[in-house]
Amino acid sequence: MHQYLLILRDDPAVFHQMSPQQMQQVFAKYGAWRTRLQEAGRLAGGNKLEDGTGRVLSAGPSSEMRITDGPFAESKELIGGYFMINADSYEDAVELCRDCPHLEYGAIEVRCVEKM
Repeated sequence: MHQYLLILRDDPAVFHQMSPQQMQQVFAKYGAWRTRLQEAGRLAGGNKLEDGTGRVLSAGPSSEMRITDGPFAESKELIGGYFMINADSYEDAVELCRDCPHLEYGAIEVRCVEKM
């Protein structure tokens, strides 16, 4: 079995426009989906990332580290969070995502974690 990183991309403005009651319903959907994965032994981890925070580190050829605020994308879409799941294949990982509530609000990038 392999681990897959599910990168949750969305426009945070969609969530900021919701009422507290709507947000509670969204949290409940994510919680139920997460619980199903956990009970099936497929969840390896995951977290919501803070909106509008972060740093981008780079060095380039000079090897002098540069730190900038970010990440800022050219579009409104940002990485809002992630899940780490256990799946037999990309097809299996995609099938596990089929009922993920995030698909209602954004996109999911599925990446296999390379075994080192």
